[in-house]
This record gives sequence, structure tokens and C-alpha cells, in this order.
Amino acid sequence: MSNSESGHEKPLDFIRQRVSEDLLTGKHSTPVTRFPPEPNGFLHIGHAKSICLNFGVAREYNGRCHLRFDDTNPSKEESAYVQSIKEDVKWLGFDWGKNLFFASDYFDKLYEFALELIRKEKAFVCCLTADEMREYRGTLKEPGKESPYRNRTVEENLKLFQGMKEGKFEEGSHVLRAKIDMSSPNLNMRDPIIYRIMRAHHHRTGDTWCIYPMYDYTHCLSDALEAITHSLCTLEFEDHRPLYDWVLDTLETPCHPQQIEFARLNLTYTVMSKRKLMRLVADGHVTGWDDPRMLTVSGLRRRGYTPASIRNFCHEIGIGKKESWIDMGVLENAIRNDLNEKAPRVLGILDPLKVVITNYPEDQVEELAAKNHPQNPDMGVRKIPFSREIYIEHTDFMEDPPKKFFRLGIGREVRLRYAYFITCESIVKDEATGEILEVHCTYDPATYGGNAPDGRKVKGTIHWVSAAEALPCEIRLYDRLFNVENPDSDKEVDFKEHLNPDSLTSLPNCMVEPSLADAEPGTCFQFERQGYFCVDAKDSMPGAPVFNRTVGLRDSWAKVKK
Repeated sequence: MSNSESGHEKPLDFIRQRVSEDLLTGKHSTPVTRFPPEPNGFLHIGHAKSICLNFGVAREYNGRCHLRFDDTNPSKEESAYVQSIKEDVKWLGFDWGKNLFFASDYFDKLYEFALELIRKEKAFVCCLTADEMREYRGTLKEPGKESPYRNRTVEENLKLFQGMKEGKFEEGSHVLRAKIDMSSPNLNMRDPIIYRIMRAHHHRTGDTWCIYPMYDYTHCLSDALEAITHSLCTLEFEDHRPLYDWVLDTLETPCHPQQIEFARLNLTYTVMSKRKLMRLVADGHVTGWDDPRMLTVSGLRRRGYTPASIRNFCHEIGIGKKESWIDMGVLENAIRNDLNEKAPRVLGILDPLKVVITNYPEDQVEELAAKNHPQNPDMGVRKIPFSREIYIEHTDFMEDPPKKFFRLGIGREVRLRYAYFITCESIVKDEATGEILEVHCTYDPATYGGNAPDGRKVKGTIHWVSAAEALPCEIRLYDRLFNVENPDSDKEVDFKEHLNPDSLTSLPNCMVEPSLADAEPGTCFQFERQGYFCVDAKDSMPGAPVFNRTVGLRDSWAKVKK
């Protein structure tokens, strides 16, 4: 049931196998999943994997997927994050329909559940300080100690918890803890905190509450209230599953969802911690959450990644039970493959060098036909201007080229893409610096379209733009944000020490063909021989586009790493 948009079939992963079995045995008539982000930052590529899994399972099995915001920490949450997450999920191609929820929708019910735990003598108000609580908790090798407040009466706990709700106590002075087992080998079961006092304005409930439930307590009950069948989460929550089940079993909820863990996405040359991504933004190492160097969904979108490329990437890497690392090249290859089929071809010069075709009429401008896609005739053709003066890439000319340099040099002939053969006759240099200012060539008018009537061949074809009609623009070359595969590998070194100083190169004096003057922000093109580029949706102006390089035509990092 799980198909890539490229048509590549893969066997069912273990989660889809489980869902299939549950439907066959009648345990569930339809699957209900959920994507539960915390609105405390922007989504990144790791979240995209979870989105594709949860919404994908629901779509494939005719179920439904809820979008639920786990908004239980108002000190770090904002409405702006809620909006960005909604936009990202929709952009990736998924729709929650009427199934939009917030944990804050359940604050009254969660409070009532907490009262029920107290009445069942399964929760108590604790007054230990944070330091004392850490001391009492024990270690992985030693059991914890019970809090001296653990055996308070039900009446006393109810009164104190009511006082917490009414704001009678300071932050940190009281918490509500589950009463489970301080000798459990699982630290999550050693009387975990389920409510704490927090005086912070909530983005939805305002100042109604001054106590907020903890994530582990909230999440399982939210799942149960929404009748989730399969609660899919990453492996770090595996040790939290006993607490998930304990809360639901103790409260005897009618619905008890099944938590299933899968391996999170670990991608080379990046960090996948929202906290660390926030540090990059806050410290000014990037221009914001949507910086094209960031592996956030909004950063990838601005860079030129397509929803299909990300979905296909998530399909390609699959769902596993063990942690593993995915090479960044796999993600880059996904967008390269997608844009290879979809992106129109255009001509753009990153480092312009003027060429004067001395035997071409001075006032003449031709309109030459250029294919928008060489393998897709349905994309049609466009007209590009050709004149006496053109720009080529500096790297396509050498004054004294080696034998295997098949581009332009003095006395050498090359083919201009979609145009003519030209031969270099001479150059003009700056007398002071020796810099080459112009290359003077002649053209053969009989070679229009790239073929010579006399059958002579040239080995080099280069791209160009007409100088008079070319559109000046800025092009930004983005590279990987970090220069080591795992920036977190050395715990003695701050991950920011591994930032790649060459992750952004701005080229302000580039030239592209005039057809791009009205290109819509977000549109992707292949600059022939250069790579794939996207019109920046933030900084582009009408008639003055800014282009972000999405990805090169091939993986250049393989050579860099060697």
C-alpha cells in the first residue's frame, strides 16, 4: 500500500505490517494516527518523516490523521509556530480536515483526570525542591527514595492541588507526582511529575491556568480522548511507554492506544535538535528559521525543495526499528531527481566574462529557439536574444588552456548552446592588473543550431546570455551548514564549532536570460551546466530576482570528502 511517487515499490515496513494485522484481525476497523508537534519552533526534515508516516498510513488505509499541538509549555510556545506548522504540513501535501486539536483543548479534562488519580491514591503533591528531587530519584544502578510527602492523605493532596490551581503557591514549590515505584529500573516510572506550577501566558488559554500538565501525562490521555489507534513515535520514547500505559490503565480509559516506536531520522552534516536549531537562529549564525541552509521544512521550501522530493526521500529511507545515519546525498539526490523531470531549462551566468563577436552585425538582435526541457517536448520552446556582445562564464575561457580543456581558448572553436560556433581570435586585458576584460571572437553563420555544413566537429558546448538583454541578478550558492558528518559527535566541542564558513556565497553581479524577469517566487529552474536554482520567495523583487541554488547537477561533496 505504500508507493513512492516515482512508482518505486517497497515491502511494507513493520508499522504498516502491524496496522494491516490489526485490520485483518478486527482489532480496529480503521486506523487513526496523529502528528503531535510542540509549537515551540519550526518543523525540520525529521518531522517531515513523521508527517509522511502518520498521514501516509492514514491515507493508505482509508483512516484519518489528527494534527494535534501538544501545547503544555507556554513559556516556549507561540501562535506563530502554530501557523508555520500548519503551513508546512499542508505544503507537504497532507490535510487533517476537521481533525485539528490542541492539548489545551483538554486542560479541564486533564485536571479532572489528575483529581481521579489523587482519589485513587495514585498521585500526590510533593514539595521537594528540584535539587532534592534529583537526589531522591536515584540512578540507573541505584533505586530512588520515596518522597517524605508521598503518603499524604487524599484530602490533603486534593486541597494542595486545588491551591496550586488557584495560584496560592510559587513556581517550583509544589508539583503533582504520580505514585508508581521509586525502585523501578525505569527512571520514568519513579514517581514522575505530572503537573507543575508555571506562571506564563498561554497562546490559547491566556492566564486561565497557572498549572500545566507534563508531556508524558498529557500525550497518552490526548491520544485516548481522540481514540487514536496507533500512536507512532520515535525510539527515545520507548522507555516512556510503560508510563504511557500506566496512566491509561490506572484511569481505565475506554480507549487505550498502542504506542509503537520507530527510528528517528539522523542526517549527516546537520543537527536535528530543535533546541540547537533555535540557537543557530538566536545567535545569528543563520538569517532565520527559513534560512535555506537550515533543514527546516520552511528552509527547504525556500531553497527550492519540492513536496514530492521530500515525500520520496522519506519513502526511500523507510521506517526502521534501529537508529542509523542517512547520508545528506540521499536527500540531495531526491530533489535532483525530481527537478530533473520538472524544472525548465534556462541560461544563467554566475561569473560573467564579455565576449565580442567581431563579425556579427552591431545592431542586430536575433531571437533563437531554445528548448525548455530536452527530454520533454510538451514543455515547449522559448525565444532567447542573441547579439554581437554576450556573456560567458569566466571558467569557460583560458588564455593558455591545457590539451584536455574543451572550452574556449585563443584559436579554439566552441559551440554556443542553441546558437553558433565561435572561434577566439584575441583578448583585451586590463594593463594594470592583467585581468581579462573581453574575449574577441568570430562566428560562423552557417552553424546555426549547432551543426557545421562541412561536417567539422567541436568538443565543447558552452552557455551564454546576450549582454544587452541580460537580466542582472543576485545568486546565492548554498552549501551544507556543517563541515563534518556528525556535528554532535564530540561532546567536548560545541556543535557550532563545526559550522561551515562557506555555507553561503553571494554572487551579486550575475546575468540570466531576460525570460526570468517575471519568474514567480518559489519557481525552480535548471541553469544549464550549473545546477538547479529557485527564485527566492523572500528577497526577490519584480524585475530583480534573487536565485538560491537548490542543488548541483551532481554530488560534488564526494570529491570534497576525499
